[in-house]
Amino acid sequence: MMRAGPTSQTFISQRLRLHYLDWGQFDAEGREKPPLVLVHGGRDHARSWDWVAEQLREDWHVVAMDHRGHGDSDWVSDGNYQSNDMVYDLAQLVHQLGVGPVTIVSHSMGGNVSLRYAGTFPETVRKIVAIEGLGPSPSRQAEERAVPYPQRLNEWIGKKRAASGRTPRKYASIEDAFARMIEENSYLTQAQARHLTIHGVNRNEDGTFSWKFDPHLNVWPVEDIADEFLHQTWGAITAPTLLLYGADSWASNPEGDGRLDHFANARVVEFARAGHWLHHDQFDLFMKTIGEFL
Repeated sequence: MMRAGPTSQTFISQRLRLHYLDWGQFDAEGREKPPLVLVHGGRDHARSWDWVAEQLREDWHVVAMDHRGHGDSDWVSDGNYQSNDMVYDLAQLVHQLGVGPVTIVSHSMGGNVSLRYAGTFPETVRKIVAIEGLGPSPSRQAEERAVPYPQRLNEWIGKKRAASGRTPRKYASIEDAFARMIEENSYLTQAQARHLTIHGVNRNEDGTFSWKFDPHLNVWPVEDIADEFLHQTWGAITAPTLLLYGADSWASNPEGDGRLDHFANARVVEFARAGHWLHHDQFDLFMKTIGEFL
């Protein structure tokens, strides 16, 4: 007998209707399970956590959110996506769930958001896992900031203007979108890529398919908060923190670039033969690692 999948729920944050999946609050005996929130990365969606949620749902009340501009959540009207607004969204979700403290497992942009949340509301987070969630490395940031700010702002305005006139890319068939998914991450199995594609697209009125995420997410703000403030936020996290990195990823390992020093209670685990989506690339090892940590 197949178990029921997650229920689809919504909550309101800054006038946006945001979507999340709920895998069940109570066990078979009616006991309330401890809450665990899954937070996806950029241009991804909540259903990318399905495999993780399926294994955790027996012991946890698993909730997986769709960020603003992603999945089945609303897009922002002006196309500008700020990290602090996403921190507000996560805070609003936890607040409206009325549970806590929560455990968080997050990826990439979602890790960046979740770590900021954990430092801003340390009493509400029990433990946190962030997969490559610290953003660009210090060396990458130095390269970007070597370009004068007025020039970067000029380029950003040009990119935003171009994005405003761009419609979401259309794929003639689901197979074409599936091929693009495989091209983006060659580590994915056929089954993983198909699942991510099916849940990551909408069908247009003309029969074509387009990704659910807002095209404006391809253009990020020129500058984020100052490094000093970000480091203060990481340092304010009191929950045990696990930072996971793929050895074959573009992301820089914080144990080697100095960023780990800003955390009071964190450790890093690097996964061999894994890229940026290491929770897909090395799923069994990932589940074993977070299982022991949680």
